[in-house]
Amino acid sequence: MKETQTKKLIIAIDGHSSCGKSTVAKDLAKQLHIAYIDSGAMYRCVTLYALQHNIIVDGVVNEEKLQHALNNISIEFRFNPETQTNQTYLNTILVEKEIRGMEVTKLVSTISTYSFVRKKLVELQQKMGEKESLVMDGRDIGTVVFPKADLKIFMTTAPEIRAERRFKEFQEKGENISFDAVLKNIQERDHMDENRAESPLIKANDAVVLDNGNLSKEEQLQSILQELQKRSLI
Repeated sequence: MKETQTKKLIIAIDGHSSCGKSTVAKDLAKQLHIAYIDSGAMYRCVTLYALQHNIIVDGVVNEEKLQHALNNISIEFRFNPETQTNQTYLNTILVEKEIRGMEVTKLVSTISTYSFVRKKLVELQQKMGEKESLVMDGRDIGTVVFPKADLKIFMTTAPEIRAERRFKEFQEKGENISFDAVLKNIQERDHMDENRAESPLIKANDAVVLDNGNLSKEEQLQSILQELQKRSLI
């Protein structure tokens, strides 16, 4: 299935942490032959940079240093033809593995609460949307970044299901972390995401809710494709 519309197609996928937004967004972008942008990876890059440059010490963020550091941060997404995946680069260095580690995961919601960080990254994301059709996933894509997106999806499922998925990912990577620690982290991130002052995680009024607790990856993808067809967007 290929993109057939002449105008740009913007698809916004928002939702809770670890609910599979990135997976379905990547699959959708590949199916439609359009760009995929992982907004969460952008916040993870800022978090990783802050850790690497001692802007975060013992969990405490130096806000002034962080604000100045944003001008030194360059984020790119490059398609790897061998793996058929988009990979994240921070200042020209591949950081796909580093930004998915538990240290970054614990702190990314904190970094995301800073209004100057969100403002900077939203500007970059909107510029990406001016250039081409894309699928972007995150927390505020349909409400803040692209409020006029052609299709908005809000994904969610129970914290325990999300924790089980994330726990398995850490096990496969050989990271020693307990299920309870993963569940606690997800619950804490939900609370921070939903209650932050700047661009909190909320469902856009015109978003389609997709609870994927009992859906396979293929069923999730087909559900979104059917919604696009229903709206004559593909």
